[in-house]
Amino acid sequence: MELTNKTIIITGGARGIGAALATRFAKEGAKVVVADLDEGAARATATEFDGLGVACDVTKEADVQALVKATEQHFGPVDMFCSNAGVCLGEPSHSASASNDTWALCWDVHVMAHVYAARAVLPGMIERGGGYLLQMSSAAGLLSQIGDAAYSATKHAALGFAESVAITHGGDGIKVSVICPQYVATPM
Repeated sequence: MELTNKTIIITGGARGIGAALATRFAKEGAKVVVADLDEGAARATATEFDGLGVACDVTKEADVQALVKATEQHFGPVDMFCSNAGVCLGEPSHSASASNDTWALCWDVHVMAHVYAARAVLPGMIERGGGYLLQMSSAAGLLSQIGDAAYSATKHAALGFAESVAITHGGDGIKVSVICPQYVATPM
């Protein structure tokens, strides 16, 4: 994808992989929106390349809708939505020992945030005849991760959702990619 003058949103974009993607996309000429729970950090990252920093809780569909609306008002239609936000909480002992709250948070961040993003941008992308969903998963979504069943299971589910979108909307010009990194030394 040629990135010059493309509008890209990156959730979890204030640090780590998200900040690296944002910086690279901006270097390639994209108009980048950095979204993060930490609004100050999002703005600080975005000022490094004349982007837009926005507070967003990806577990709230209204926040994701507001993020897309703010992006469209500032830069125009969204060409790529990069769902990068993530959590990794571990489990206290056995594979089913993580709390229901941990499971729910992993589900909301790793799966529903992708669904909310697709709901927010797919109609416009389909109408324009193209768009790109770039979804961050994990090698744990392919292989599983010892010590964090909630993380692994939800990363598997994220892959399944991405494949469904790609199969259903490929003919509409929608491209979907999933990044599955192994361990990355970031403060997630």
